[in-house]
Amino acid sequence: MEYLKSQRQRRVGDVCMSFFKKFKDRLTAPSAKVSLQFSKYSFDLGENAEGTLTVSSDEEFDATEIRCEVQCVEDAKRVRYVHDPAVNRQVLKEVQESATLYSAKPAVSGPIHVTKGFAQAFPCKVNIPAGGRPTFKSIDSKVTWTIKGIIAVDDRPDVTSPITEIQVTQPTAAPVVKEKEIIREVVMIPCKYCGALMPQTDTACPNCGAKRTA
Repeated sequence: MEYLKSQRQRRVGDVCMSFFKKFKDRLTAPSAKVSLQFSKYSFDLGENAEGTLTVSSDEEFDATEIRCEVQCVEDAKRVRYVHDPAVNRQVLKEVQESATLYSAKPAVSGPIHVTKGFAQAFPCKVNIPAGGRPTFKSIDSKVTWTIKGIIAVDDRPDVTSPITEIQVTQPTAAPVVKEKEIIREVVMIPCKYCGALMPQTDTACPNCGAKRTA
């Protein structure tokens, strides 16, 4: 009886441990790391930001996707009517507003089984749209571009790299090349009939209309 009781208690304990492990997994991201590395951190609008996304893991799990995330966000101070409960009416106030101007999530890998000890570098390419806003900072507003790497996992928090801020600039206009001006020397000769000077290349005198004889 004692043996059966001990076995039953062990099974109950195993079930409880399994339950708590699954519950803990839902609240914690896998024990893995993801990092982004670029050869430069300043790009023109319309340029591709090319780099390497590196993944390593101390845990086995299934990832639904490995990707980059790029965002352009504008933060600005605005004057808006807002409700003031102290006076129970709308009043003008300066507020800080944030708007996402551009967002993209280019994937570097689809679903993948990550093993313990996994380590791999993925080439990544992130397009900076030509019609976007360049990086900008002033007292009242700023436009910021950021990129981060993500290991997406179902039913668990994603693994996220540190956020990298990049500088995006307006491309420099290409210099205008003017066509080279060609100057030719025109030799003038006298007309045999009226004596007026005419270009050597003409076949008839512009003064009397006589045809050139030589």
